[in-house]
Amino acid sequence: MAGSIPLKTKYSNEINARKKPSGDSKLVRIVLIAIAVLFFVIMLLVPLISVFVKAFEQGTKVYLAAISDPIALSAIKLTLLTIAIVVPVNTIFGIIAAWAVSKFKFKGKNILITIIDLPFAISPVVAGLIFVLLFSTSHGLLAPVLNELGLKIIFAPPGIILATLFVTLPFVARELIPLMESQGTAEEEAALTLGASGFKTFWLITLPNIKWALLYGIMLTAARAAGEFGAVSVVSGHIRGLTNTVPLHVEILYNEYKFSAAFAVASLLTVIAIINLIIKNISDWKISQQFK
Repeated sequence: MAGSIPLKTKYSNEINARKKPSGDSKLVRIVLIAIAVLFFVIMLLVPLISVFVKAFEQGTKVYLAAISDPIALSAIKLTLLTIAIVVPVNTIFGIIAAWAVSKFKFKGKNILITIIDLPFAISPVVAGLIFVLLFSTSHGLLAPVLNELGLKIIFAPPGIILATLFVTLPFVARELIPLMESQGTAEEEAALTLGASGFKTFWLITLPNIKWALLYGIMLTAARAAGEFGAVSVVSGHIRGLTNTVPLHVEILYNEYKFSAAFAVASLLTVIAIINLIIKNISDWKISQQFK
């Protein structure tokens, strides 16, 4: 019919009109972005900046004196020792658990996933109390065995390491499981069919595909191990120079009104957090590139 609009053109125009954002939707978008940015500035950026401002408030000499104090160095060494043990152990566990969950079907799979998530569900303080109940040499369930062997776990570095192992257990596995499930098993099966060993398949096929997620999981584990307070506070005994980690040392300094020293030591943990965020962004970008 003369002068009529073809149906395809008519509906295309209607669809395009719907796609164009209205004035209200633009306003909503601006408001939501502004709220998100404001929340980020108030809750994250300002506190991070204030840590460093307070840390250097009395000058660089006071800052260096605070982090080089013998008790502070002892706390730093114990924290680094904990990280050095916890990260490799939980990395190995995380890779094995993620491989099992994502690549195989077996009875008890849901139970394994639940166990992996257990530290997320239990308060760190409760986790610390569980270890005290088990390993205390005075009233723990394993007290007779520990006393017989002459082992001290609670109020000693081994207790701190065990508690930190527990609270950091899920991070590597939880970063790897979704990625490995999305990648499937086709490449690994092809490599095994061609005669590659299990280790060679993992090293040449699986690891290159998961390396960025693995790196982020490792950084999360290290950051949580460095900053863990609740569980460590319960099992450490707060013995200066022996069982105080960096977070516990910060608490002691703050309670003694040594604010500059407390923030100076706390700035070390803040640096770890910033590095962690940078690696997270790199990891997310690298992973997104794999799926393009």
